[in-house]
Amino acid sequence: MRQVRERCVWSQQITHRDLVPYLIEESHEVIDAVETGSQGELREELGDLLWQVLFHSAIAAEDGAFDIDDVARGLTEKMVRRHPHVFSDAVATTPEEVLVHWNAAKAAEKRARTSVLDGVPSGMPALARAQKVLDRAARVVEGAADVTEQQGDEGAALPASESALGDALLTLVAHADANGWDAERALRERTRALEDEVRAAESDA
Repeated sequence: MRQVRERCVWSQQITHRDLVPYLIEESHEVIDAVETGSQGELREELGDLLWQVLFHSAIAAEDGAFDIDDVARGLTEKMVRRHPHVFSDAVATTPEEVLVHWNAAKAAEKRARTSVLDGVPSGMPALARAQKVLDRAARVVEGAADVTEQQGDEGAALPASESALGDALLTLVAHADANGWDAERALRERTRALEDEVRAAESDA
């Protein structure tokens, strides 16, 4: 990475912001390899994703901010803190107990946060972001994640499996397309409304 940065005129001009589209693309290629590819493809795509980490770290090192060793050290320290049942004397015999320790450690690290929504990336795809916001909202707004009362005008049953959920989502997207609606925008705007409800509830509390 150092040699590329020093000797490749294209790489020398690249900034953190310039790398963002490549990071998004490489992340999605890893997902594709996990879901539909071979182990060989996954290995290759993980390498491409690692290159992004190395690239960002090299740029930061030139700025005197941090280097790849700092990244690895910080990650190691975080994982040790969040796994006290592995590296200390805490006990966790179920996945649920592990999450209790993880969330407690994370809350201690993020004391400066004032909302359960802090830390949810604004640039996430609308559907993934909506799911994360719903999960966070359930901690503050009663019934936020309960969609059983919102089954549509015809009272259609909610999907009973992940496969059926995919069919239902595709049907909704087709319905949006047929009506000239932007499905991504519709979900983004509804998610923003939910975020407003959450922050209002936090403010009242």
